[in-house]
Amino acid sequence: MTKKIRKAVFPVAGLGTRFLPATKAVPKEMLTVVDRPVIQHVVDEARAAGIEHFIFVTGRNKHVIEDHFDMQYELDHTLSQRGKKREQEILASILPKAGTASFTRQQAPLGLGHAVWCARDIVGDEPFALLLPDMLHKGETPCLKEMIEAHAAHGGNHIAVAPVPEEETHQYGIVGVKDRAAKVSEITMMVEKPKQGTAPSNLHITGRYILQPSIFALLATQEKGAGNEIQLTDAMVTLAKSEKFHAVRFDGEIYDTGSKLGFLTANMAYALSDSSLKDAFRAEAKKLLG
Repeated sequence: MTKKIRKAVFPVAGLGTRFLPATKAVPKEMLTVVDRPVIQHVVDEARAAGIEHFIFVTGRNKHVIEDHFDMQYELDHTLSQRGKKREQEILASILPKAGTASFTRQQAPLGLGHAVWCARDIVGDEPFALLLPDMLHKGETPCLKEMIEAHAAHGGNHIAVAPVPEEETHQYGIVGVKDRAAKVSEITMMVEKPKQGTAPSNLHITGRYILQPSIFALLATQEKGAGNEIQLTDAMVTLAKSEKFHAVRFDGEIYDTGSKLGFLTANMAYALSDSSLKDAFRAEAKKLLG
């Protein structure tokens, strides 16, 4: 019997240099896609998948993220005084229950693998989800929900993947699988940015993972890799020698909000799916596009 996935880790310590000067004082995870911060969209996905405990690995100047997931009594009182019940309900709906949000500091930018390792004591000895907040997954079924269902059926470790054009595989982390057409398939190989023409498939890693706690022991001794950082992929390659990894194909849309184009595209996509905005937004977009 597989253990239930109760906890999710969100690495939010990055500097967001691609969005300077906007991110000089505002964390990149707090930039908004329509009416909510990027990190809120990702937490919403985790909550919809049944996650009970939200673990944020933060860095310097990221206190705004902690404040966002906390009660702001002055604002709540003002909204109450003005009879803005709907706004109060919206804020209440995104507020984690007491004791279900944890924050730990990554003191130095040593890579994604190190950020995950920083959450080890809060995660404990149980499998956990890892969600990269830059990557928004938009689909009929939340990506993490599909992954948790796959984990319940197969156990082990899981990585969300999606197809990219063959000529672009050198830009991504790529997995090889036993059955490229299957929704869930065992992973046979993982390679970071393979040289053109050498990729084992066109399935790229999309920033959603379910990992066993055994990954922490490997990360504790993992040597620095690409970019002189402790890379999560390196530890997963080692772990795959002793534990199974499955790829879970996500069939929705994915937006990399860590890039300017991806961020702007995400705003358009989410605006067009908002029933209160889509018609007016489409009309305005047509005016701009001619």
